[in-house]
Amino acid sequence: MEEPKINPYAALVVGVISVSASAIFVKLCSSPSGVIAFYRLFFSVVFMLPVILSKRYIKEFRLISKKDWFFSGIAGVLLAFHFILWFESLNYTSVASSTVLVTLQPIFAFVGTYFFFKEKLSVMAFISGLIAVLGSVIISWGDFRISGTALFGDILAIIACAFITGYLLFGQTVRKRLSLITYTFVVYFMSAFTLLIYVLITNHKILPDTNGDWIYFILLALLPNLLGHTLFNWSLKWLSTSTISMAILFEPVGATILAYFLLNEHTVWSQISGGIIVIAGISLFILNERKNKMKQSINISGKG
Repeated sequence: MEEPKINPYAALVVGVISVSASAIFVKLCSSPSGVIAFYRLFFSVVFMLPVILSKRYIKEFRLISKKDWFFSGIAGVLLAFHFILWFESLNYTSVASSTVLVTLQPIFAFVGTYFFFKEKLSVMAFISGLIAVLGSVIISWGDFRISGTALFGDILAIIACAFITGYLLFGQTVRKRLSLITYTFVVYFMSAFTLLIYVLITNHKILPDTNGDWIYFILLALLPNLLGHTLFNWSLKWLSTSTISMAILFEPVGATILAYFLLNEHTVWSQISGGIIVIAGISLFILNERKNKMKQSINISGKG
């Protein structure tokens, strides 16, 4: 394999910092959650247009089946409501609590695949899931003691996590048939269209009252969406999926540190201890999944 021009671990660090900034930009915006989400996806689509209009991707667009358009549409709607609920949660609870609870996505994904795809439930997966849930309970209990609104924010973050899981489950089959850029553009476009309808139905002003919000809209599109996730996808060529999954778990850590210095948000013991337990539980889950996949590949190669 050729040597990478950039250290993939350095790219991973930049990617984590980029996605960690997402919650900070949302907190700094004065616009409603739906408007922030709309412009995040809208500008992402705009910035992708020069690439997607090349002959290669236009040709691929023509080959997209009706079924793939349908599933991409559902994925886009789910992504839209994930952003609405997650951004709204940041109006009620802290960056630390919200970002940690959204990282429960691998556990939600496992539950989804267990019920809908009948995947087997291993003992270690069950234990690691319980550990992660215990951590989320500690966070929510601590936030409830702070205020009822903080607990409401935690609930919104958990529901947002369920929506992002649905987005990934519906999108995974389409992703196998489309290139990353084409699939991403289609889903972002569908999501932006959904958010536009949502903003119009809820009678929110489409244009922000504060000109500074435009800067945060663009930064949300450029850093977390395009730079962060692009670096994660590029790193897949050099690093294992489990390594990248583990790195993404540090998003709440990065977001909490940024919130402390930029927003003067202080964390309490329940958020710190609960966050550590959540990350530990999900880490065990990811490592267990990797171990099971390695066993399966060894068995398949042994049979061959």
